[in-house]
Amino acid sequence: MSSQQSPLNLPTIDVPPHPEWPSLSDSEKTALKRRIIKLLEQQNAVLVAHYYTNADLQALAEESGGCVADSLEMARFGAAQEAQTLVVCGVRFMGETAKILSPEKRVIMPDLGATCSLDEGCPADKFSDFCDQHPDHTVVVYANTSAEVKARSDWVVTSGIALPIVKYLAEKGEKVLWAPDRHLGNYVQGVSGAEMLFWPGSCVVHEEFKSVALERIKRLHPDAAVLVHPESPQNIVDQADVIGSTTALIKAVSEMKNKEFIVATDGGIFYKMQQMAPDKVLIEAPTAGEGATCISCAHCPWMGMNALQNLAEVLESGANEIHIDPAIQERAVVPIQRMLDFARTHDIGMKEKGNA
Repeated sequence: MSSQQSPLNLPTIDVPPHPEWPSLSDSEKTALKRRIIKLLEQQNAVLVAHYYTNADLQALAEESGGCVADSLEMARFGAAQEAQTLVVCGVRFMGETAKILSPEKRVIMPDLGATCSLDEGCPADKFSDFCDQHPDHTVVVYANTSAEVKARSDWVVTSGIALPIVKYLAEKGEKVLWAPDRHLGNYVQGVSGAEMLFWPGSCVVHEEFKSVALERIKRLHPDAAVLVHPESPQNIVDQADVIGSTTALIKAVSEMKNKEFIVATDGGIFYKMQQMAPDKVLIEAPTAGEGATCISCAHCPWMGMNALQNLAEVLESGANEIHIDPAIQERAVVPIQRMLDFARTHDIGMKEKGNA
């Protein structure tokens, strides 16, 4: 059983155009990377990058001894390092999560304006009011939320661990208030059978995948496996061969025997997929077609705000540091730790069952 209720007066999300960075020659790119690595070493800093950032940043994170991962693994990796500065290439909630798990460390980002439609569409004050209206529900929020929203929750989940946690809560007879991605919530509810109340958020990237256009591409590539992130609409999920988190989809490309894959998530993931399976052919799931608002929306414009150029600038200037009120941090770490403890107790590998 599910109940869809929409709080009133939610903010309109202003989606920026995808940034266009000046092109760099190979020699310029090499020189800039060397400069960044030197700055990282001088500042005892480690670079962590999300799967959805551009290939240059992902490669640099690997080359410099950092990591490329989902948002929670980025934060956990940073917490495990001796480095006193974490440089987070991703969107703002990822920097906040890193700071929540490493409050004693300095956390900086190339652009603090790099946000997320799920985060933007779930303002803490309205969400808190919504929770107050349903005090008999256990509050479960997706990692793609602000520190303040996490602080108001009972559980924080990633896309990989959401289903087992919601099943666990349902077996205890608990009703779940879920936020913010309604598509992921709908998928979890459909599989678990839990009673769930949904906040009406969605990801602007995954929202744009088009069902009819996907059917056409499948006919053109009949042997291709369709890989879908569960933030996608139900009519896209229904066509999937594999439904899973970023980490799960990367694993599917490397382990499945198919030679071709149609991928319904942010195109930044192709870097790691191609690295893991260089012989496979990767095809972006279509965002064009009936109802489309762009030719291809399979790239998050906020992720695109991260580039080699502003990464070097922030390391030189020391700007764009993440700060979280200690009282918020103290509350926000509790539901995150609850998830980590659940993963450990139930032997769920967080790195293999990662996040968005």
